[in-house]
Amino acid sequence: MTTTIAGGRAARRQTMRRIRPRRSPAVPLLLAVWAGAAGVLWLWWANTPSISDNNGRILQAGRITGLLAGYLMALVVLQMARVPALERRVGSDRVARWHAMSGRYTLCLTFAHVFLIMWGYALQAGKSLGDIVQQTVDSVNQLPDMGKAAIGTGLLVVIGLVSIGPVRRLMPYDTWYHVHLLTYAAVYLTFWHQITTGNEFAVEPSAKTFWYALYGAVTALVLWYRVLTPIRLNLRHRLYVEAVIEETPGIVSVLIGGRKLHRMGAEAGQFFRWRFLAPGMRFSSHPYSLSAAPRPELLRITVKAIGDHSEALRELTPGTKVWAEGPYGAMTASRRSRGKVLLVAGGVGITPMRALFETLPGSAGDITLLYRANSTQDLALWDELAKIADERGARLMYAVNSPDGERPDISAESLQRKIPDIDSHDVFMCGPNGFAQGVYEALRGAGVPARRIHHESFEM
Repeated sequence: MTTTIAGGRAARRQTMRRIRPRRSPAVPLLLAVWAGAAGVLWLWWANTPSISDNNGRILQAGRITGLLAGYLMALVVLQMARVPALERRVGSDRVARWHAMSGRYTLCLTFAHVFLIMWGYALQAGKSLGDIVQQTVDSVNQLPDMGKAAIGTGLLVVIGLVSIGPVRRLMPYDTWYHVHLLTYAAVYLTFWHQITTGNEFAVEPSAKTFWYALYGAVTALVLWYRVLTPIRLNLRHRLYVEAVIEETPGIVSVLIGGRKLHRMGAEAGQFFRWRFLAPGMRFSSHPYSLSAAPRPELLRITVKAIGDHSEALRELTPGTKVWAEGPYGAMTASRRSRGKVLLVAGGVGITPMRALFETLPGSAGDITLLYRANSTQDLALWDELAKIADERGARLMYAVNSPDGERPDISAESLQRKIPDIDSHDVFMCGPNGFAQGVYEALRGAGVPARRIHHESFEM
């Protein structure tokens, strides 16, 4: 059985929108981050006397790595705050990559800071490098807030270990997610020793004020967007499961009802983080894309069973309460800059592509969808896609394995044969990372500029 919710006035109105591409604020944001780092370096420089010996160099290196680690910690938390300007304009997957990279740099700088400072303290006390462990123990016991900092550093190490690719892939998503939330505790615990033992903050009151303002602003954003905004959204819209429908073996659609859902601000191509208040699922929050344009009283997600949470969706009963956070994601019609668009979907990546296929503005022949799956039986929502293509005069293609298992050819040459003017298209793409990388290289080989290839990974 399939569910068809194509059409509807809200969706049709979107097809009449003019093309008004919005530029991503990624570059200005990165420039601001580097400007902040330069400000931290200036703070260190302005409060650093002349360095005359090796011990002084070690201590000053420890100071600068500590300042930079503290600055990056604030950015790490900011990237977890789900600020709309980041999540909806830059893109959730890009922000997640920034977060992962910032986390790695923070951990490395923290290790360097601890090692260099303890080494410098040991030399000051007439000890050697071999006494660094004892020096660390003494500093934790004697200096203010160092005990908190030691616990916070330990938490950062644990978070870093579980975030390593092979380790993370072995862990259930929910376990990794809840361990990752310890980042807030780690940052809180390490913050106080920066203020009480940091030389820059002791001699420069304005620096302490700036540090409080930085961390205070980040804390306010976290509370607003991760706590208060979701509470307001869910109290206002009262979400619940309306129905669960099997689309193909292993793939289900969950229809979600509520009040005035079109006022949630969601667009085709975006996703929410969903928490279903059913036994065994209350503490699990997972990101799933909308598989149809939002309706005034209905949202829909379509999910492939690839884990405990997604498998449990088929057991949901109508009336189950739903807690949602969002909408998130930047892969919307606003990224479009050309009249013609190619949508490329791999597997369950069809969900945001199906919503865009329905709603992207365009005349007959402007919109093309290429759907990659292992077999024709795996082409979820195919009947809906065919109906949309027929109504809009859009082009619908699929690429599946041959009966002997041979994978279809999706190369620059094959794309140019199928779509001769592909280099004049915008391309929206969603699918597993390996698939997306291969298609990206094929598109670049076919002459599509990188700025017109829009992709968000669901393997975040």
